[in-house]
Amino acid sequence: MDNCPPASTFLTDSLELELKTEWCNPPCFSCDFDDRGGGKHFSGESYLSSGALKRVILNLDPLPTNFEEDTVELFGIEWVTETALVNSSRVLFHLFRQQLYNLETLLQASCDFGKISTLHCKAHNIRQLCVTFLHYVKVFIFRSLRVHNAESHVPVHPYETLEAQLPSVLVDELHGLLLYIGHLSELATTNTGAFVNQNHTKLYPPSWHLLHLHLDIHWLVLEILHMLGEKLKQVVYSHQFMNLAGDNLTNVSLFEEHCENLLRDLINLSLNRYDKVRPSQALMSHHCPCPCIKELWVLLIHLLNHRSKWSLSESFWNCLNKLLRTLFEKSNDQRRSVLTVQPRDPLGFSWWIITHVASFYQFDRHGMPDEMRQMESNWNFVEELLKKSISVQDGILEEQLRMYLHCCLTLCDFWEPNIAVVTILWEYYSKNLNSSFSISWLPLKGLTYIIKSPLAMLEMVKTCCCDKQGLDLYKSSSSYTIFLCILANVVKKAMKNNGPHPWKQVKGRIYSKFHQKRMEELTEVGLQNFFSLFLLLAAVAEVEDVASHVLGLLDFLKPTFKTSSLIWKGQMAFLLMYTQKNLDIGVLAEKFSNAFREKAKEFLVSKNDEMGQRQTLWTLLSIYMDSVQEVFETSHCLHPSHEKLLNDGFSMLLRACQESELRTVLNFLQAVLARIRSMHQQLCQELQRENGDLMVQSSLSTKERHLAAVASALWRHFFSFLKSQRMSQIVPLSQLADAAADFTLLAMDLPSTAPSDLQPQPVTSMIQLFGWDDIIWPQVVARYLSHFLQNSMLCEVLSCSGCVSFQALTVRSWIRCILQMYVKNLHVPDDSFIDINPEQAVEKDYMEQLTELTRLLFNLSEVKNIFSKSQVEYLPIPEDPKKALVRFFEAVGITYGNLQTFSDKSAMVTKSLEYLGEILKYIKPYLGKKVSSAGLQLTYTMMGTLVKSWALIFATSKAQKLLFRIIDCLLLPHTVLQQEKELPAPMLTAIQKSLPLYLQGMCIVCCQSQNPNAYLNQLLGNVIEQYIRRFLPASAPVLGLGQHPVLLALKNSASVPPMSLLKKCIAHVIRKSYFEFKGSLLPPRLASILAFILQLVKETNTDVTEIELLLPGVLKCLVLFSEPQVKRLATENLQCMVKACQVGSGGEPAAQLTSVFRQFIEDYGVRYDYQLYSILEAVAALDQQVVIHLVPALTQSLKNSERKWGLGRNSAQREAYSKLLAQLGQVGQDEIQRLENDHVESIL
Repeated sequence: MDNCPPASTFLTDSLELELKTEWCNPPCFSCDFDDRGGGKHFSGESYLSSGALKRVILNLDPLPTNFEEDTVELFGIEWVTETALVNSSRVLFHLFRQQLYNLETLLQASCDFGKISTLHCKAHNIRQLCVTFLHYVKVFIFRSLRVHNAESHVPVHPYETLEAQLPSVLVDELHGLLLYIGHLSELATTNTGAFVNQNHTKLYPPSWHLLHLHLDIHWLVLEILHMLGEKLKQVVYSHQFMNLAGDNLTNVSLFEEHCENLLRDLINLSLNRYDKVRPSQALMSHHCPCPCIKELWVLLIHLLNHRSKWSLSESFWNCLNKLLRTLFEKSNDQRRSVLTVQPRDPLGFSWWIITHVASFYQFDRHGMPDEMRQMESNWNFVEELLKKSISVQDGILEEQLRMYLHCCLTLCDFWEPNIAVVTILWEYYSKNLNSSFSISWLPLKGLTYIIKSPLAMLEMVKTCCCDKQGLDLYKSSSSYTIFLCILANVVKKAMKNNGPHPWKQVKGRIYSKFHQKRMEELTEVGLQNFFSLFLLLAAVAEVEDVASHVLGLLDFLKPTFKTSSLIWKGQMAFLLMYTQKNLDIGVLAEKFSNAFREKAKEFLVSKNDEMGQRQTLWTLLSIYMDSVQEVFETSHCLHPSHEKLLNDGFSMLLRACQESELRTVLNFLQAVLARIRSMHQQLCQELQRENGDLMVQSSLSTKERHLAAVASALWRHFFSFLKSQRMSQIVPLSQLADAAADFTLLAMDLPSTAPSDLQPQPVTSMIQLFGWDDIIWPQVVARYLSHFLQNSMLCEVLSCSGCVSFQALTVRSWIRCILQMYVKNLHVPDDSFIDINPEQAVEKDYMEQLTELTRLLFNLSEVKNIFSKSQVEYLPIPEDPKKALVRFFEAVGITYGNLQTFSDKSAMVTKSLEYLGEILKYIKPYLGKKVSSAGLQLTYTMMGTLVKSWALIFATSKAQKLLFRIIDCLLLPHTVLQQEKELPAPMLTAIQKSLPLYLQGMCIVCCQSQNPNAYLNQLLGNVIEQYIRRFLPASAPVLGLGQHPVLLALKNSASVPPMSLLKKCIAHVIRKSYFEFKGSLLPPRLASILAFILQLVKETNTDVTEIELLLPGVLKCLVLFSEPQVKRLATENLQCMVKACQVGSGGEPAAQLTSVFRQFIEDYGVRYDYQLYSILEAVAALDQQVVIHLVPALTQSLKNSERKWGLGRNSAQREAYSKLLAQLGQVGQDEIQRLENDHVESIL
C-alpha cells in the first residue's frame, strides 16, 4: 500500500477502462502524507481523493480496473472471482476475522527500534488483505450479484439458491463483524499512539494499523450495505439476528444502527479532546485526532445527505442533532446513554463540535475545499443552543458566552443569514446593556478602543463589520462585541439576499427596547454599548435614520450624562460616519458646533477656576477638534456645512489655552490648513484638465467657493490670535512658525481669503510679519523661513510681485537668527554654562533648524552669486551656521574689493548694509546685565570678523557711521572707559579673543578711508590704550606677552600699510600712557609694559619711527629706576631697539636715534651723569658709531655739569666719561686727549 501510486481522482469509468490501468491498491484510510505546504487535506489513497465516494454515490463500479481476472487471491488462497463470495462467504468472513485476530496479537509485541520494521510490514500486509477482501465484496455486489424473484416456484440451480441467500448472509456477517470489532472510541482510547501521524520513517506500530483498519471496516460496511440496497432495491432480512426492538435485522436497520454507533464513537473521540480545550482556543483546537477521522466525518456527511434526498435515511444534521440532544437529557433511561465520556460542559461541546463539523461541508466528493459551495445549515438546532446559552436559570459566565458566540459567528459565515439568531441574542443583551461583559483575569482590548476616541469607535464598528474575524476574538473582544459581529454579518447578508425587509425587522426589534425609562437607566458602560450598537446599525443600514433616532434618544438621558465625554465621542462618531459615506453633515455640524461654542465660552470663563471643571471641558473640546480634523481629512470635497464646524468658539478657546493645550489646538489648525491646501491643489489640477464642459466648470467653481469660505473662517478665527502672539512665549515657538508658514502658503493659494490688513500682497505681508520683522523670536524666524525657502513656488511669487529685496531681507533675518542663537538662554545663570560646549547651550532643535535654514539660504541666487565672485569656498551643505556666516562676511568683503566701478561699489555698500539691518539691536541682549558667555563670544567674534572682512566697505562714508557705533558699543562702552571698574570676565574673554580682528579692520579702514577721519584715528588710539592696559598682567610674565591681543593683531596682519599704522598708533599710546610720568616713584605695571614693548620690537619689523617714540621712555626708565626687573627689561629693550635701527639704516647710525640720545643727554646729563655713561657704554658695545656721534654732546654736557655745580673740575665724572670714551676707539682717545689739553690750558 505504501508503494502504490495514488489513484486517479477525476477519471470516469470509461476513461479508466480505456487506459487499461494495472491492478492498484484499493483506497483506504491513511494519514501518511506530507501536509507541510498546507494545501493537502487528505491522502491520495483516501476514499475522497481516489474518487471512491463519488463512485458509491453515482452507483459506479467501485474498482473498474481490479478483480478483472478469473481468479482472485484472498487471504493467500486462490478463489474463482465470480463465485467465491456465494460459495464460501462464511469461510471468507471467518478468514477475515482470523486476520483481525492476528493483527490484534501483534499489539502485544514490543515495538522497540529493532522490531518496528518487521512489525510494520506484518501489520501492513494483514491490513492489505482485509481491505482487499471488503473491496472485493463491493465489486462482487456491483458486478456479479443478481436479483432473484423470491415468489418464483421454478426449480433453480443450487448455486442460485445460495446466491439468493447471499444478501441475508452478508447482513449477518457484516453485523457479526461489527460486533467483533466493537466501538471505535473504545479502541482509540485503549491504543495510545494509534493517531500518531508525524512519522518521517514511515514505520508505524501495529496499533496504528489496527485503528486504521477498524476505520476501513466501519466505512466499508456502510458502503456495502448502501450498495446492497441500491442493487436489490428491496429490504434484506437477516436470518440470525434481531434488532434491539425485537424486530428482524435488515440491511436498512443495520445501516442506520451502524451510522448512529459510528457517530457516537466520533462524538466520544471528540469529547476526549474537548476536555483539554480552553474556551479561548476552541476554534483553533480541532476535534479530529488525525486526518482519517476528519475524512470519516466528511464521508458520513456526503453519504447520509445523499441518502436523505431519496428518503433512504435521515440527513446528517438530523442524525448528529439527535445524538447531541441526549447530552442534555437527565433521564434514568440508561439505554440511550451510550457515550463513554460524560462532557463537563455539554453546551460548550455542542457548539464546538457543530462549528467544526460545519466546516467540513466545504469539502466536495473529491475532498477538495470549495469556498463557493453552498453549505447546508443546521439553524434549528443552533437556535436551541442559543436559547440554552443565554438562559439565566443557571447563570451565564462571560468566558463561556464568548466561546458560544464565537462559534455562532463562525456558523453565520458558513450558512445563510438567520434573523432569529439576532432576535434571540438581542433579547438577552437588551436586558444587560449596563454590563461590561468582562473577564476578571483577561484584559479587554475592545472596550479600551471604544473609550479612546470617536475614530476608534468607528474602527471598532468596522472591525465588527469585517467579513472575516480573527481567531483571537475571544481575548480581544467581549461577548457583546461578538454579538455585534453576528448582527452585522446577518443584516448584511440578509439585505443582500432579500432587500430592506430584514433590516426593518431588526430595526423594529432593537428600536422597541429603547424608551425614556430605559435611557435613564443606562450607566456609562451602558452608553458605550448603546453607541456601539447604533453605530454598527448605521454602518450596515440607514445611517441617517439611525443617527436621527440616536439624537432623539439622547435627549432622554439624565442631565449629568449630557456633558459626558462619551456622549460627545458617540455623536462625533456619527459625524465621521456621515463624512465617510459622503453625506451632507449640515444638521449634525450645526448642532455640534453650537455645543462646541458654548463649551469654549465656559472654558474661557473658567480659566482661573478649579482644574477639575477645566479638565472636563478640555476633554470635550479635544474630542470635537479631533473629530473635526478627521472630517476634513476624510472629506472628498467641502460643503457650506464644513464652514459651520469652524466658528468663533476657536477664537475664545485660543485665548483661554495654556501652552500644552495650545499645542493641541495648533496641531488641529495645521492639519486643517494642510488639508485645505491639498484640496485646492487637486481642484486646480481638475480645472486644468477641464476642456469646456459648462456643468463641470460650474461644479468646480462651486467647490472653489466652498474652499474659500472655509479658508476665510480659518483666517477669521485663528490668524488674529497668532499675529498677536508673535512676541510672546505662550505659544510654542515651533508651532507658531509652522502655523504661520501654513497661513503664508494659504495666502499664496487663495490670496483673496486673507484679511484686509494683509492686502494687497498677503504673501509679502505674512513674510514681513513672521520672517523679516526684527522683534520676532529668532526660533520662530528660523523655522518659518525654512518653510518659506523650501517652497519654490512661494519664492517665485515673491520675485514676480516686485519684492526685489526679499533675498536681502531673508539674509538679514538669517544673520539675526545666528547672532541671537543664545538669546533664549539669558534667563539661565551663566554658571550653568561653565565647561559646556557653546553649541550645547543652544537647543538641539534650534541648531538643526539653523543648519537647515543655512543650507536653504545658500541656494538663493544672490548668495550663490556673491560666493562665485569672491571665490571663497562654497559650502553646499554647511554643517555649522556660525562658520557659514563667517564665510559669508568674507565673501561679501572680497566681492566688494573686486568691484571696479564706483556705481557697482556704491550699490554693493547699500546691499551690504541692507544685509546687516539694525545689527547692533540683534546683539544688544548680550550686552545687558544678564550675561551669556557663549553669546558674548559669538557676538564679539562675528562682529570682529565683520569689521575686518568689510573694512573696505566701512571705509566709505555711507558705512562708517555703523563702524563707529560698533566700536563704541562693543569696544568702548561706558563701562570700559571707567578705568577703576573691572569688566565682566566673560566679556573680557570675548574681547581678548576677537580684538585682533577689530584692530586690523580699523587700521585698514584708516588707510583706505575716502576722507581722512581724525575721529576714527582717535577711536583706534582709545581702543589700543584701553586694552593694552586691561590685558597687561600686574607683573611681567616670564615667558613674555606673546598672546596679548594687541600684539596678536600685528602678528596676523597680512597688509603692510595697516600694520605700520597700527604699530605707530601703539607706540604713541604707550608713550602717552606709560612714559609721561613725573618723579622717581615707580609707576604700576611698568615692568609689564616694558615686556610688552620688548615683545613688540622682537616680533615685528619695528622701524625707526616707532623706536623714536618708544626709546626716550625706555632710557628714562633706565635712568630713574633701579628695580631689577625694570632695569633688565629696559636694558633688553634698549639693545633690541639699537639693533633694529642698525638693520633699518643699513649699518649707518639713524639720525632719529642720534637725535633721541642727544635729547636724552640734554635732559639727564647734568643730574644723572653716571647712569647716562653706563647706558651709553651698553649702547657702544652694540653700535660705537651711535655713541661717537654723541661725543660732542657728552663733552658739552660734562662742562655744563661742572659749570653748574661751580666746583671746578669733577674728577670722578671725568673718570667715568673717560671710561666710556675708552670704548670708542681712536675717536675716544682723541677726545680724552682733548679733555686733558683743555685742563692744562686752563691751569696755565
